[in-house]
Amino acid sequence: MSLATAPPGTGSGLRTRTPVAAARKRKDRLMTGLLLLAMTLALIPIILIVYQVVLRGFGAMTWDFLTSTQLFSQRTEGGGYLNGLFGTLYMLVIAIIVAVPLGIGTATFVVEYSDSKLSPVIRFFTDVMTGVPSIFIGLYIYALLVQGRVGISIGFSTLAGGLSLSLLMLPIVARASEEVLRLVPDDLRNAAYGLGARRWQVVTRTVLPAASSGLITGSMLAVGRAAGETAPLLLTALGAFAIVFDPVNAPQSALPLIIYNEARGPFDAAHTRAWAGALELMLLVLILTIIARTVNRNSELER
Repeated sequence: MSLATAPPGTGSGLRTRTPVAAARKRKDRLMTGLLLLAMTLALIPIILIVYQVVLRGFGAMTWDFLTSTQLFSQRTEGGGYLNGLFGTLYMLVIAIIVAVPLGIGTATFVVEYSDSKLSPVIRFFTDVMTGVPSIFIGLYIYALLVQGRVGISIGFSTLAGGLSLSLLMLPIVARASEEVLRLVPDDLRNAAYGLGARRWQVVTRTVLPAASSGLITGSMLAVGRAAGETAPLLLTALGAFAIVFDPVNAPQSALPLIIYNEARGPFDAAHTRAWAGALELMLLVLILTIIARTVNRNSELER
């Protein structure tokens, strides 16, 4: 008797399905449906936000808007957010330079040197920093560097704004990198140790390259969070109507600052520019993410 034609109940046929297997199949379909429903519910507000921003901001995002600086009067039509785009990129560069190496280094120490007594302390303070409101970070930088309570005063400036954004990014980069580094199989580490590599060589030449894709993704999540922050910049960068190159003692503009100031006003011209600025900010984060993923993919192909 062939397996395909075995009578029900013998348990030897490939097409035979026991009651237990049928129940598991129904449960699998139920859970899959619930997961799809949850994913759909989570995507609905995101899709609605993107739809509204594109609908209201696309028509106002002209070439003049992209290449012009902010107007002094909110009721006047025209002008653009070039100064805000420059200031946002300027401060993000400072924040990335400070936060990404420190965050990845912190995660590496917590994961690879978990036998140290400092590891649980560092993880605890990282979790605490993740929940600190952004306005508190702005107040901290304001008191420390803008007012110069420790003897160093740089005033409202690009550097102060970049450092406040770096403090926002640091715990996000650290926590995301920690989870990614834990996913690297121990077999890779053991193989490297078996070849006679030291611990620092295992970390730099095996663990970090293996986790590079996830590390970049976690860093870009932090960049996206920092790019849209307004509260800390109100107390550190303050805002400016022109393009500012000086990193200290000169207030700097940013897209979130301009959007906030013009969106809360009563003038339709300012509201139109604010929607265009919101779309520009979304596209900026998208472009930065695409660039980071492309660079990471090219580096993986070279390896």
